[in-house]
Amino acid sequence: MRRDWLDCARGVDGSVTLYWLTGTGASAARSYWEAYGPDAPGAGSQPLPATSIPFGFTTFPGEIWKTPRSWVEASYPNVVYFNQVDRGGHFAAWEEPELFTTELRAAFSSLR
Repeated sequence: MRRDWLDCARGVDGSVTLYWLTGTGASAARSYWEAYGPDAPGAGSQPLPATSIPFGFTTFPGEIWKTPRSWVEASYPNVVYFNQVDRGGHFAAWEEPELFTTELRAAFSSLR
C-alpha cells in the first residue's frame, strides 16, 4: 500500500512532537551535527579510515542528491550491495516501509 505525502507529513509531525515533548531533539540531531558540523571528520583534510564492515546502499529517487555507485565504493571499500529503486526519498523508511525493509534484507542476506 502506497502512502501519500499527507500520511508522511502526519508521521513527521508526530515524530517532531514526540522529540519536543520528551526533550530528546538535541540528542536525536547529534548524528547530523557530528557528521556535518565544523569539527566533522569530512570537514577536515583527513579522509575517514577504511573499514572492512560490509556495506549496503540503496539510492532512492526522491533523495536530496543521487549518489552514484562510484561515490559509494570510493567511501566504503566493502560494498556488498548497491541498488537503485523506483520510489521513496530521504525518509524512505517512512515513505515506503515495505520497500525499505526489502532492501535492508537484500543488502545483508549474504551475511545470514
